[in-house]
Order: sequence, then C-alpha cells, then structure tokens
Amino acid sequence: MENGDSPCDFATAFNEDEQQVRSMKQSAAEILREYGPFPGVDHVHGVTYDGQHVWFAAGEKLNALDPASGKLLRSIEVAAHAGTAFDGQHLFQIAEDRIQKIDPKTGRVLATIPAPGGGGDSGLAWAEGTLWVAQYRDRKIHQIDPETGAILRTIETNRFVPGSPGSTASSGTAPGKATRAI
Repeated sequence: MENGDSPCDFATAFNEDEQQVRSMKQSAAEILREYGPFPGVDHVHGVTYDGQHVWFAAGEKLNALDPASGKLLRSIEVAAHAGTAFDGQHLFQIAEDRIQKIDPKTGRVLATIPAPGGGGDSGLAWAEGTLWVAQYRDRKIHQIDPETGAILRTIETNRFVPGSPGSTASSGTAPGKATRAI
C-alpha cells in the first residue's frame, strides 16, 4: 500500500494454502463511452474487441459496432447466447451447449467444440492461446483447448462468476481503456 491508501482500496488473492499471491490497487472505473440502445436488441450476451470493431452477441446475431461512431456496421446470423471472444483472427461464440469458431470476414462457422457447461456457460475470454469459459452458477472458470474443447484446468471459487473471466466488459472481453462497451 502507498501512503494514504486504505486496505479497502486493494484486492488480494490467495492460493490453496491460504498464502497471499497477489494484491493490486483498485480504483473507480471511468466510463469513457456508452453505446445503444440498438433496434431489435433486448439483451447483450457477450462482448469482444477485434482491434477495429466491438462485437456483441444478441440472441441470434453477432453484431459489429464501430466504437468511434457507435454505429452498427454489420451482423452475422449465428446463435449468440452467451460469451464472445476474439483470438486475433477468429471470433468464438457460446451457443447453448457448444462454442462456435467464426470467420469475422465471411460470417462462416468454421468449427464447433463442446462447451464445458453443456449449456450452463456464462462468459468467454481468450488468453494464453486458450479459451476461458465462465460458469456463473457452478462458480467455475475452465481453461479449454480451442481446437478440441478439452478442459485443461478448472478454477473454482466461492463466488458467482459473472460474464467473462478477467474481462473489462460485461460477458466478454474488450481490452483497453473501455470499461463498458455496450
């Protein structure tokens, strides 16, 4: 802690042996920009950023948004029921009990892998060359192989896991300074 900081300004994580492993300063988020509402969009189920567009899942469509203007640019007709992620080349989208790998240029579903929660998954993120799948009610985060869907590691918590693990936006990843993409 720095001078003037209170213990409430820090978040601390512990490992299985109850040893402190990380402490970081917390501060209030600054909302830089808000978007929406959008016609025909009742709920946003996942958010990701591809370096150019913000993509958000809305039921049966994956929508591309221009973050500079706030305008919807295009939609891909694909089941989009929960988390959305981007690996640098492809979009990944939870659709019920599966995760779809989508070419953002063509909108084509290139591959499908099983979702670890079998329909109970709540969020998705891309990190370390793998997908991370959140399960809200089961209070778990699974690291999975993006090619096979095999679970590589599971992190359990005593708290509900909202949206996407490690994300800066609800139900998806939107790296950078945006604290709320939709």
